[in-house]
Amino acid sequence: MKPPLARPEVAEVDPVELVIETIGAQGDGISGRYFAPLTLPGERVLARVGDERAEVLEIIRPSPDRVTPPCPHFGDCGGCALQHWAPEPYLAWKVEQIRLALGRVRIETEILAPFAAPPGSRRRLALHARREGRVVVLGFKARRSWRLAAIDSCTIADPRLIAALPALKTIAAPFLEHPKSAPTLHVTITLTGLDIDVTGVERRSGGLSADARMRAARAAAETDVARVTMASEVIYESRPARVRFGEATVDLPPGAFLQAVPQAEAAMTAFAVEAAAGAKRIADLYCGAGAFTFPLAGVAPVLAADAAAGAVAALASATASAPGLKTISVQVRDLDRRPLLAQDLKSIDVVLFDPPRAGATVQCGEIGRSKAARVIGVSCNPATFARDAAMLVEAGFTLDRVLPVDQFLWSPHIELVGVFSRGSR
Repeated sequence: MKPPLARPEVAEVDPVELVIETIGAQGDGISGRYFAPLTLPGERVLARVGDERAEVLEIIRPSPDRVTPPCPHFGDCGGCALQHWAPEPYLAWKVEQIRLALGRVRIETEILAPFAAPPGSRRRLALHARREGRVVVLGFKARRSWRLAAIDSCTIADPRLIAALPALKTIAAPFLEHPKSAPTLHVTITLTGLDIDVTGVERRSGGLSADARMRAARAAAETDVARVTMASEVIYESRPARVRFGEATVDLPPGAFLQAVPQAEAAMTAFAVEAAAGAKRIADLYCGAGAFTFPLAGVAPVLAADAAAGAVAALASATASAPGLKTISVQVRDLDRRPLLAQDLKSIDVVLFDPPRAGATVQCGEIGRSKAARVIGVSCNPATFARDAAMLVEAGFTLDRVLPVDQFLWSPHIELVGVFSRGSR
């Protein structure tokens, strides 16, 4: 019979998936790979092991890289996983994930010093709302639970979002009308105020009542937010939710994608513009509302394409707000199902692609067959980026350099921008 408690000894370490060998109370050896959250490489811990997970009961020998987490909610809140790790080794581990992903497809390249988002920089949060008695609480999912971990502070968030929590609770209340509703408020800071898109409202029973809509609109007006939508349907709007991309001012459609940290967006776009220097014509694929399009249009004419019709329409409308840029042409196009073909790219010498986490396999095949001399790949997933990069390398490109971007502070996620080049074909 396996003892319920064991003293594990670290044999091979990874801060997210710790490999431990447990030593049983009777001297029985129990070894295996276990997920051990909130641990660090080299630590000795007391843990209860089961189902490939190690429940850490005590840190017996802490790592010298362990620090005091800056957030009082850390450990209960499931939002951050790595606040207990000192900045330098934490960031080095993230960069190593990119190197390892590229190594699996036998690609070596220069990995530049990473951009690291500072605390208090997130302009977007997804806040879950629940009712506890008569009180509305906001927060994030608790670690390993559907329970809500209520927050009154957040170390990663822009302080303006935290200051808005009381107002956001008032706005959330009408969306809790149905007992099966589990609303999430996707809150974004824009130039014109808070933009709030609410999802998770029970719809099978008829959706939000007219009375609840009125109360939500009244609460939004009293707290002076820019807009409240429910799964992109406008509930209240006092003014457009606007952001600035390069020289352009863009009216965001409800629920539109936006980089989480403006400083990260600025670092990525500056890197991409530098890489595109000297281009004659650029394609911005998976362009969204134009975060890269408008800065790149300062270099050369841009063809921008994306499946999100609302975002592409917002991009097209915003071109009038930025005189002096090169010509921008747009297409609403599902690039996964109907990619721009090599023939469509015949006049393009620089291609930027910024796909969702699944990557851009089909489109990269066409880029490889095109005559483009340079490619800039933006990714939130090193594994799918490496797969797509291997296709481009097979087509004759070289991955010259990669900029790691730690936009999601204290999470396991790392983003990147990579630059590819090749000679004329």
